[in-house]
Amino acid sequence: MPSDAKILVVDDHEDTLYALESALAPLGHLVTRATSGDDALKEVLRGQVGLLLLDVRMPGVGGLDVVRYMRRVEQTQHIPVILLTGFGPDTELSATAFALGVADLVMKPVDPWTLRTKVRYLYDTHQRRRALEAEVRELRARTKERPTPPAPGRPHTDTRVPPQRDGHTDAREAREARGARDARGARDAREARGAREAREAREQDRTA
Repeated sequence: MPSDAKILVVDDHEDTLYALESALAPLGHLVTRATSGDDALKEVLRGQVGLLLLDVRMPGVGGLDVVRYMRRVEQTQHIPVILLTGFGPDTELSATAFALGVADLVMKPVDPWTLRTKVRYLYDTHQRRRALEAEVRELRARTKERPTPPAPGRPHTDTRVPPQRDGHTDAREAREARGARDARGARDAREARGAREAREAREQDRTA
């Protein structure tokens, strides 16, 4: 499961951090540590955190405070969080944690195999989500760059400039049209005269 996103483990006890790092080592991911809520927030805001293992109760900023802040920031609101507690089952804690979008609540001491199974599933799901979001952003960017085709049935607008006409062209065309009209008139007159002469000739033949 190679990825550039790291797993951040947060606890104020050195032995717990060591146990968590040892349990997660077989997954092959980069694991970094923080010993306080403040340090955890700084690390998360630097980016490239794919999953957070977070102790609930720590001096100063506790685990729930870290989650509340992360859920208000777009950059970090979808990072999966597993809360760790060593105080046994707590109904109120569970309700608050899940209302904040915590993925799971794990009791200490942790079982290494169970922890790896949970982490592998949540980590891979988050990475697939990130990859899908990146593809969607890329497709949207390509769609914006692509020119919009004309609507079906819509007449194409001709943007070419029509040829310019000058006075000489108009005068020449007028003379040509007048000449053609005169020629047709002369032809019609000849045909009418010929028809009249033929009619007169037939009448003379009848009277002869």
